[in-house]
Formats: sequence, structure tokens, C-alpha cells
Amino acid sequence: MSGNSFGRLFVFTSFGESHSDAIGGVVEGFPSGIKLDFDFIESELDRRRPQSRYSTPRAEEDCPQFLCGLENGITLGTPLAFVIKNTNVKKTDYSNLNNLFRPSHGDYTYYCKYGLNASSGGGRASARETAARVVAGALAKLFLKEFDINITSKIEQVGGIDYTACGKQAEDKLQEALAKGDSLGGIISCTIDNVPAGLGEPVFAKLSAALAYAQMSIPSAKSFEIGDGLESCKRFGSQDIDHWKEGGGTLTNHSGGIQGGISNGEQIVFKTGFKPAASIRTMICKDHDNRLHTIENKGRHDIAPVLRAGVVVEAMSALVIADFIKMQQTNKKI
Repeated sequence: MSGNSFGRLFVFTSFGESHSDAIGGVVEGFPSGIKLDFDFIESELDRRRPQSRYSTPRAEEDCPQFLCGLENGITLGTPLAFVIKNTNVKKTDYSNLNNLFRPSHGDYTYYCKYGLNASSGGGRASARETAARVVAGALAKLFLKEFDINITSKIEQVGGIDYTACGKQAEDKLQEALAKGDSLGGIISCTIDNVPAGLGEPVFAKLSAALAYAQMSIPSAKSFEIGDGLESCKRFGSQDIDHWKEGGGTLTNHSGGIQGGISNGEQIVFKTGFKPAASIRTMICKDHDNRLHTIENKGRHDIAPVLRAGVVVEAMSALVIADFIKMQQTNKKI
């Protein structure tokens, strides 16, 4: 298993490195006869682009070129392949590394796995690859429109501060991180509406497990909570049960819309936590002989990747739901 493909029936395979000529992907399982909304795909990529002084100064055009699977903009039902050119590569930013391994990056672990690692940027471990996920996720969202399924995310916390209620404090902390050459983590909350009851597979392919798997595959993701998450773990069962409501549905949604690993028709609610970016101004790296070297980071990185992560969180969620819709279509008409 290569680890570069995601899904069973609605399948996304990605390729490319941070500083290679291009990144891209192949989406299989997209139905035929659908006119693609290229403006929507572009708008999703716009959400991922650098938005502020806290984002990377690396400005990529991010114009996906579809290679196959379309005729006159209408899907053929065959694999949809696309590429996104890397047009703003600066390999010289990494010339001072000289085969050094940066701390808390993928440099060392990729070297241990493959015997070598990308000499510039983070290679496949870089968040650059998420641009391809956004395109695939946009395709999944277009597929889900047929079922009126809507996915929405918001930034809940930055650096432990409520991003909505305490915006000024969050801004101050971001400014502090920028001035210090440091970074911040945060939390994205996500809701999925109008998911029909019955999505999910028994035991090892639970919908909640698939969502967790998808979210934890995103660069810098460190935590996942479905429903009330850890708060549920502190309660009595009588406090946490989602009791039935007369006429249908449940009175509460502590379980986040998934019970027994299968959707129950309520709103799906989860949170994904992201660690601070490991690429900070000053880093102590090690060489192949485990000697330490202090370097100044010249690469272009986000102060708080969580600020641009919402669309990636949604993209991976859309791929999960699209895949389970396809699986359910083989079991029961929906």
C-alpha cells in the first residue's frame, strides 16, 4: 500500500512534492454527465491561498489543468486527472541545510524510510500537497450537491485563544509569533449537514473512524474529536445520551451525528487540532552523525497554518462522505 491513495469507491490519488515541477491528482468514481463548475474549484483554491501577513509569502497560481476524464467540461465517468504547476519554487532557500535534518519535520523520518529525502522544502510532507486535496475535495463537494450535503468549517482557536470571541487577543498573539519568528497552532471545527442516516460500515470502517483517518492525514493535524469529544468522557451516561425526540431525531447531539460508527441523520460535528508549524526562524538541526547545528530558516512558511486549513478540513470530509455515499449506493438506494 503506497499511502498516496484515499477512498474505496470515490478514490483520490495524489502526487508531487513541494518543490517539484508540479503536484496533482487522479479522482476515480466521479459519475458521468456532470458539468464541472470550474469557478467553484477556483474559489476553493482561493480559500487556501495566502490570506494575510501570517501566511507564507509563497504565491502560487494554483491553476489546475485537467488532463482527462472530461469532454466539453462534462465528466465522462472515467478517471479525472489534473496537475497544478509549481511556479514559485525557491530551492536556494534550503541551501544552508546541507543535508541537515530539521527538528519536528519529515526530513529525518523520510530519510529513515527511503534512504534519502527531498533536498528542498518538505517534499511529500509539505502542506503544499494539500492544494491537490482541495481540488479533489471540490470535486467531491460537486458530487455531494446532488444530495444537498453541505460542509462548513470555521477557525475555533488560535494559540489557545477563542478566535471568534477574542479576536483582538488572537491577533496580538499572532503578531507576537510573527515578531519572534515563531508559530502557533489552533483548532478547526467542522459541520456536515443533511447526511442521510445509514452511512458507515461495520466495525473497522466506521464513518467516525474514516473521518478521523482523513483529518489526521492533513499536515500538522494532531487531534480529532467527534461530537463532544473529550467532554463526553467526563460525564455520566445519563448526561451524555442523545435521547430520542418525539416526531424523530434526537434532543441533543453529543455523539456528533454518528452512532455505532454509522450516521444517524443528525448534523455531523467534529474538531481537528493543528500543532504549530515546525518551521520557525531559528532551528537546531542535526547532521548524519548526530551533531547539532543552529541555522536560520530561510524558507517561506505560515505563522499559523490553521488560518488556511479550513478548506483542507472540508476537502477531506467531502472525500469521506462521497466515498460512503458510493458505498451505500451498492447496499441500498439513497
